[in-house]
Amino acid sequence: MAGRNGRTVRDLRRANRTAVLQRLYFDGPLSRFELGPATGLSSGSISNVVADLVADGLVEEAGSVDSDGGRPRTLLRVAPTSGHMIGVDVGETRVRIELFDLALTELARAERPLTPQRYDVDVITGHIRDGIAEVLAAAHLAPERLLGVGIGVPGIVERTTDRGAVVHGQTIGWNAVPLEALLRTDSRLPESVPYFIDNGAKTLGQAEMWFGGGRGAGNAVVVLFGSGVGACLVTPEVERGRAVEWGHLTVRVRGRRCRCGALGCLEAYAGAESLLARWREEGGRPPRDTDEETALTAMLAAAYPPEGTEADPVALAVLEETAEYLGAGLSDLINLFQPERILIGGWAGLQLGSRFLPAVRRHATAYALRHPAENVTVDLGRLGPDAVTVGAAILPLADFFTRGGRRAEPVLQDRLPAWQTALEERRA
Repeated sequence: MAGRNGRTVRDLRRANRTAVLQRLYFDGPLSRFELGPATGLSSGSISNVVADLVADGLVEEAGSVDSDGGRPRTLLRVAPTSGHMIGVDVGETRVRIELFDLALTELARAERPLTPQRYDVDVITGHIRDGIAEVLAAAHLAPERLLGVGIGVPGIVERTTDRGAVVHGQTIGWNAVPLEALLRTDSRLPESVPYFIDNGAKTLGQAEMWFGGGRGAGNAVVVLFGSGVGACLVTPEVERGRAVEWGHLTVRVRGRRCRCGALGCLEAYAGAESLLARWREEGGRPPRDTDEETALTAMLAAAYPPEGTEADPVALAVLEETAEYLGAGLSDLINLFQPERILIGGWAGLQLGSRFLPAVRRHATAYALRHPAENVTVDLGRLGPDAVTVGAAILPLADFFTRGGRRAEPVLQDRLPAWQTALEERRA
């Protein structure tokens, strides 16, 4: 039966389960007594919800604490082994696949390096399928126990009713790639295991907001700085974040040609790939036959050598110019969205950050409007280079919590008509 606001008893139960699970997950272990004020639920509701979650194996006891004059209070926590997720980072130098338990403890990992300019769709999907099978085998975990597979990709992700998630990755030559449908083809996973595909900057932002430098902020921007450049915007209206193609903001009219084909994009000046190309064009000597991470390490060593050794002036000039471009790009984010925090992540951002973060802050402040610039902090992300993979695994975890700890319904090949689907949802 539905109430005046259209919510059914089932909706209320699901919302109560979600509230308890989330509080235990982020703030636990907690006692039943503490869960009441934390969730706003009555003691009776807490008792009922906890009993259901314990019966489902999602919540377990985690010791006890003394109470004021009464019996010790039992502490509760989310059971780490009650669910498992896989996170996949389709980067521009490698595909990384990691298996996590519900506490986001890494249980197994697989990596597949990508040769330069090798973004063949069949190769990528093969790496993902093989990597999923490898981590499941390493952990001796049955595929049916997965809550889902989260995948972070470069590009814009479009949700479609007939092909699932479709990726528009212009910089890597992906034009409307039906990645979800391709992964389902010859998939070794049962239909009951859903895929959650989103932009890599958004998965990075999800991880930093849940567990890293963004925790507690209501309005933040998380920047992904790798081979390319992207960003995730988190506001009270968009709590789970929204990917923005910040790397393709025009920073110089008729400037360098970007990988997307346009002229003067920020990525054409600040992405690791372009940064190394500019060093080479100006007469620098990046190491040959190495990946971008190794080459960027060499560039940093050349620009900032040990004391007593002469710095490479070309490498230093390119890095200093890059810091200014990044600062100018951040100033646009500051002016447009007025965030409390900006976090810089991604393998290149973390590698460069300790050296040029002060310069980036200085330029961002100089180019931005005074008031929003005075109210924002710019720091490095706290979760390291694996944050995209962690954030990808959070996608099925967040969905699991939204469902009140219920697994997603199996995907039906023969979809119901829209009117019938709506009717079934009202009955649920």
